[in-house]
Amino acid sequence: MFHDMDCVLRQTLEREVTLKTGLPFRLPYFPGEALPLRLFTSTYFDTVDFRLARLGVTLRRKTEQKRVLWQLKLPRQTARLEMEMASGRSTPPAPLEDLLFGLLRREPLTAIAKLQTRRAGIRVQPHDKPVADVVIDRVRVLNARRVVGHLSEIEVELRSGKEKELTAIVKALREAGAYDGDSRPKIFQALNLNVSDRCLPESAPFSERLKTILQKQLRDILLHDPGTRFGQDPEELHQMRVRIRRFRALLRASRVLLEPQWYASLQEELRWLGAMLGTVRDQDVLLYRLYTEARVLPTAERKIFERLLATFETHRSQARRELLDALRSDRYLDLLGRLERAAQTPALRDAPENSLMHLAAQEFKELIKAGKNGAADPSDHELHQLRIQTKRTRYAAELALETMGKSAIRFVRQTKRNQDILGDHQDAVVMEERLRQLLHTTRGVKTAFAIGQIVERLRARRRRTKAIFPREWAKLKKRGREVFAL
Repeated sequence: MFHDMDCVLRQTLEREVTLKTGLPFRLPYFPGEALPLRLFTSTYFDTVDFRLARLGVTLRRKTEQKRVLWQLKLPRQTARLEMEMASGRSTPPAPLEDLLFGLLRREPLTAIAKLQTRRAGIRVQPHDKPVADVVIDRVRVLNARRVVGHLSEIEVELRSGKEKELTAIVKALREAGAYDGDSRPKIFQALNLNVSDRCLPESAPFSERLKTILQKQLRDILLHDPGTRFGQDPEELHQMRVRIRRFRALLRASRVLLEPQWYASLQEELRWLGAMLGTVRDQDVLLYRLYTEARVLPTAERKIFERLLATFETHRSQARRELLDALRSDRYLDLLGRLERAAQTPALRDAPENSLMHLAAQEFKELIKAGKNGAADPSDHELHQLRIQTKRTRYAAELALETMGKSAIRFVRQTKRNQDILGDHQDAVVMEERLRQLLHTTRGVKTAFAIGQIVERLRARRRRTKAIFPREWAKLKKRGREVFAL
């Protein structure tokens, strides 16, 4: 579906800070060059019920002189993931609509507003290195040809600078009279759209907290859907998979409070999607690890080994094609609808309400039990099962952090460390297994020798993991018992 997309779509991570300014306002002195004055018009698109806006997503057609650029922007913590392509179409081009398939769910896009921006500013570059662009935007909100509103703000966008340089620029702007204001994208300000997360009081019942957390997980799943489809950054797929896992972990931790049939059916569908994502993710990790291991081989063996990796590249491409088919399916759209309903009205049954803290404690008890089963000399399978339960415990604890307090932070950090250690061990196990399978289909002494060298390195890594894990396991138990008073 996206075979030719790389040549027309460009993906970047945009890091910027916005400030408000009164009239008049003059930029303080920054070393650099003045940017040319720009005038452009942005037509924003969304569904009639603002499906994109409710996720903090913007899609616009920007016209500047005779150049037309389509831009899709998705929130990423303190940044925004931007995907753009040049196209003179008056309606969103097909590649961008394809990326938005999961967010739109076949709802049509329509123009929702038009903004005209006058931009002036400076490129800060103290030593001929472009650190950041500092611009003042004067914006007119248009209705047909009539001006119905005005906005004014300063944008500071990092170019090749570092975070501390951005902080210094923002500090200078504040000293010159700029101030923190409405941080929403301009279109949200123009239409007065609010997409902030719901804040609950500490006294809120568990059912309300459950819904709020499920809504956040669903929002993050959807926000990483376009990047997963695009496929340029493997981290997008990884983060989507993590959110699926967390949704499952929260349901699993809350299962005693949920209708059994409803819970089992939803978990089955989440497991299906997680498996589709996981197959591609596992191939990504496998290839990265194998290429990394191959770098230490002598040149001749490295070239032989890297030619063998073409087999794994083929498997990865096939898995990605199957994933894209799944993400275009009615089954996927039905699942998104079910997740939306689950986040709004989970099927709770009559049972005593439990706190997130209690649910996290239950997962920790299961983890301790799993650790006892393989305490003496755990097998590879037992360590893999322990990793799965560590992951479940971590997700449950992360979800409960707000109610558990600062003392739980060390525990969550330790669960992550243990999960990473066990993950490295499992990666080595899987890689050795795959290489042994490959050995049966190849011929030649040199090929076998190259594979053998990698296998020996993998075994050495497993021995190191088993050597350090008992100490980390003891730390995890100690941290958990401090938090859960067990």
